[in-house]
Amino acid sequence: MERERKMTTRRKHKPGRITFVGSGPGDPGLLTTRARIVLTNAALAFTDPDVPEAVLALIGTELPPASGPEAPAKSDSDAGPDAGGTTTDATVAVPNGVDVRPALGDPAEVAKILVNEARSGVDVVRLVSGDPLSVDAVLAEVTAVARAQAHFEIVPGLPATTAVPTYAGLPLGSAHTVADVRGDVDWAALAAAPGPLILHATSSHLSDAARTLIEYGLTDTTPCVVTANGTTCQQRSVETTLAGLLDKATLAGSEPAGPLAGPLVATIGKTVANRAKLNWWESRALYGWTVLVPRTKDQAGEMSDRLVGHGALPIEVPTIAVEPPRSPAQMERAVKGLVDGRFQWVVFTSTNAVRAVWEKFNEFGLDARAFSGVKIACVGQATADRVRAFGINPELVPSGEQSSLGLLDEFPPYDDIFDPVNRVLLPRADIATETLAEGLRERGWEIEDVTAYRTVRAAPPPAQTREMIKTGGFDAVCFTSSSTVRNLVGIAGKPHARTIVACIGPKTAETAAEFGLRVDVQPETAAVGPLVEALAEHAARLRAEGALPPPRKKSRRR
Repeated sequence: MERERKMTTRRKHKPGRITFVGSGPGDPGLLTTRARIVLTNAALAFTDPDVPEAVLALIGTELPPASGPEAPAKSDSDAGPDAGGTTTDATVAVPNGVDVRPALGDPAEVAKILVNEARSGVDVVRLVSGDPLSVDAVLAEVTAVARAQAHFEIVPGLPATTAVPTYAGLPLGSAHTVADVRGDVDWAALAAAPGPLILHATSSHLSDAARTLIEYGLTDTTPCVVTANGTTCQQRSVETTLAGLLDKATLAGSEPAGPLAGPLVATIGKTVANRAKLNWWESRALYGWTVLVPRTKDQAGEMSDRLVGHGALPIEVPTIAVEPPRSPAQMERAVKGLVDGRFQWVVFTSTNAVRAVWEKFNEFGLDARAFSGVKIACVGQATADRVRAFGINPELVPSGEQSSLGLLDEFPPYDDIFDPVNRVLLPRADIATETLAEGLRERGWEIEDVTAYRTVRAAPPPAQTREMIKTGGFDAVCFTSSSTVRNLVGIAGKPHARTIVACIGPKTAETAAEFGLRVDVQPETAAVGPLVEALAEHAARLRAEGALPPPRKKSRRR
């Protein structure tokens, strides 16, 4: 009898893709849509040393949480070519989450590493400063990867040579010439080139470059602008001439910023005359300011983004940690009461309260239908937006002052004819004031006041940050609650008298005053957007009056 032979097959991993991504000139907002998708879905990345921190911070942020040593594979229908993942039948997960490594060695060595990783079934991102095919070393890497017949993709980055002059208010027109004076240059051709000259350089190269351009026929009075940290909130530009560049003191800078350092972009030519009227980036109200953002870490994003929009450099310092209540019994009874129809209203006073209730819903397998027949009130727009994110539109949000007092002004009194239930659920922090609860009782409502979460002090910030707070290293601080005031003073000390204090509303301002702080800014509407707008308007007014505080000493600057 012929014995049947069993054949076993071992499924091989399909090779991954190597994606070369340009980081652009510095501002992460200038990344292409494709670059952002690739970076946020990347599990393994090899990066250049001068890629901006804000771009590095995006790597892997959209990856699902690791559930084991290997992540489940994505099918083509799930991912697609634009999802930033591998469109293969099986994907090898990178252990321990996101893996970011420096791209070390010559181009051939880097390419070999990229190809080996891809052949093991891993998608690889090669994150390049600027634009991939504008860098000779990276071009050599791409050529080597292509020679190895690996699957690769190139995502361009916006070149600094166009973006940085734009952010410095320097239009380039249709004819301009770009050169990297850190390497070999045809100086005769460069000096004779039409239109503005855009030079990649460091401070050590510029004086020699200026001298050589003068020798090849450019006048020493030719205007130029040298820009450091272009397109970021730390951008600084110096206006001078070719003759001025011969003096290294020109780029030495003044206190507290110091010399222009790192990769520089020099724009040379008549276009410099346009800067007076087109300098939009460096003329914003909070340009050059360092602003302290004391908030819970996951809530600082909106404020930081708005501050950046006005030109400030936000430094986030977590002062509050949000933790569950010590006993879950109160919240469990409250959720059961919602399901049983015991409440006419639920009043949310913060986004943390909304999050706490939804987390409890998830524990019990509930969703937004648990609010059927219940009206929802929110103390402000930010809280209302959080509720809307779950598919529910609140019945009441104050149209005037967005605070407990503003909500009370518009909250309806209990009506024993039209209101079937007289009970209000008030989930909030353990340290909340009684203003809202007392006001609702005065309107005839019975209040079930439950602790939805606890706010505790965060760990102290680094010593350097504490020193900046105490000595005036921050131009302004934005407080968004009384607890951020108390906790910041508790973990880092009081802000220096020169620091402008902005408070989101009257209660926060009252607490700041109790700690001896002078409140300079308070918006009419208690919300993050109006708070930042009010700070920007205050800064613009001070600048117009010539009343800005004196510059800080360099030793006090971060």
